[in-house]
Amino acid sequence: MKNVAILGASGLVGQTLLRLLEERNFPVGKLRILATARSAGQTVTFRGQELVIEEATPDAFAGVDIAFFAASNEASRELAPEAVRRGAVVIDKSSYWRMHPEVPLAVPEVNPDAIRQHRGIIASPNCSTIQLVLPLKALHDAAGLRRVVVSTYQAVSGTGKEAVEELRRQAPRVLAGEDPEPQVYPRPIAFNVLPHCDSFQENGYTREEMKLTLETRKILGLPDLPIAATAVRVPVFTGHSEAVLVETEEKLTAAQAREVLARMPGVVVVDDPAALAYPDPLMAAGRDEVFVGRIREDLSSPTGLWLWVVSDNLRKGAATNAIQIAEFLIREGLR
Repeated sequence: MKNVAILGASGLVGQTLLRLLEERNFPVGKLRILATARSAGQTVTFRGQELVIEEATPDAFAGVDIAFFAASNEASRELAPEAVRRGAVVIDKSSYWRMHPEVPLAVPEVNPDAIRQHRGIIASPNCSTIQLVLPLKALHDAAGLRRVVVSTYQAVSGTGKEAVEELRRQAPRVLAGEDPEPQVYPRPIAFNVLPHCDSFQENGYTREEMKLTLETRKILGLPDLPIAATAVRVPVFTGHSEAVLVETEEKLTAAQAREVLARMPGVVVVDDPAALAYPDPLMAAGRDEVFVGRIREDLSSPTGLWLWVVSDNLRKGAATNAIQIAEFLIREGLR
């Protein structure tokens, strides 16, 4: 049994972590629920017991074997090293440590060897990155990657509770002919599409688009892989979708790509256009797999393939991946 801490259990990812630790029968001995002073004293339920949220301080990690961080970059920057000093392995969902050269950025199905090299902190990638690298890994191993172009269609739960509530609040008002005033996003999200995830950078791309680019290269070990991304927020509660153009070094037919992808752990191919079988966010919600469909050869490139990739951003895109990392550590005797 392992003593476990969760920092940020009151958020959507933290709540999903709690639920999945139960679902997956994770070997939890003692569980500590940590948050900022503002949330301290509230309670959460785990395995039928109410647990009081404690204030996250360095000493709160004493005796903890595995600490899941689902909080802000600032909290990760300040507290992750303190948790490590007290003997914990930190699995961090924030973006703070992802591109640190000494911190592994891990998706267990894709780069498990990176987990073995940890020095106390393991970063879990961005939700849209995780679902992208699984099919890319399969195609790279089969035919090599030459270039990737991806457009994402990202659910509001990726922003947090407030965004989910904003969509719920705005939808009936728009249907009633009103003009809802946005608070979380710069424009209304109900019945709208925003080509704007996170802040814009000097190069014209958003932070979300650059995360996709840089994290994918790091995970796949392909630092020079050409990647271009456009990240879009859509009025969906849960489940990110991606339209992906992959150019490979060697040609794969659509049929060959289906076979390659179907063999990839964590990937489910749903691709039968004649039967209208293709992935969508409702199909992926509540599931841990990455669903791939609309597999077809690109008409403008001799080695190009188009994919439609969908996954639950709160589960595989966040909580499930973190728990899979912890399970790998235990299975390999690394924790």
